[in-house]
Amino acid sequence: MIEYSHEGLSFALSSPRAALRHEVVHRRRPGALHHLAFRAASRAEVDRLHDAIKAIGAAIVAPPKEYPEYTPPGYYAFFFKDPDGIKYEIVTHAKAQAQEAAAPSGR
Repeated sequence: MIEYSHEGLSFALSSPRAALRHEVVHRRRPGALHHLAFRAASRAEVDRLHDAIKAIGAAIVAPPKEYPEYTPPGYYAFFFKDPDGIKYEIVTHAKAQAQEAAAPSGR
């Protein structure tokens, strides 16, 4: 089992049961996870995380860029997959950056 922890989030990934070991993850299968998104505070953080995730060998699906077809405005993200093919997104947008800037310091 691998556990990822942060002050605001924790989740764990575990190996499958023996009977399911050879099952393939498909994000369009009913009941499956399509993808998991994590919000970053800024475009610089998205870019930094892209470089870090790329450096560990993750499969980058789409590098950081703005997605004008997504909402809210200023949607900037990259996508990658883990070794099991689960898709992840690191995203920020103008609204998130405005909220981060308005938050009281001293967190």
